[in-house]
Amino acid sequence: DVQLQASGGGLVQPGGSLTLSCVVSGLTLEGYSIGWFRQAPGKEREGISCTSKSDGSKYYEDSVKGRFTIFRDNVKKAVYLQMTSLNPNDTGVYYCAAGEWCAMITEPYDYWGRGTQVTVSS
Repeated sequence: DVQLQASGGGLVQPGGSLTLSCVVSGLTLEGYSIGWFRQAPGKEREGISCTSKSDGSKYYEDSVKGRFTIFRDNVKKAVYLQMTSLNPNDTGVYYCAAGEWCAMITEPYDYWGRGTQVTVSS
């Protein structure tokens, strides 16, 4: 049974930082590309970062470039999203997903976690 467990969300002030974790079970992490997605209230789920299984390439949505860093630890079977300089536009539920390809759209991903809430507010 494949599971992805996202955690690490919370309430943070503008300018603050959080690191999200996505721990996977039931699959070999090295065999999957992992994406992080965000869904703000009333909006569609959007891709914000992904890391490729093939060569470890990393991709970021424009609004998070330079502020967010994605990295994986295959031994711990986890992928992390380090987020800095957070602003209210970063508020939303963050999901991790596993799939064949690294992409900023949802379709290529086969497995999804439940999500963790991030709220950026003063």
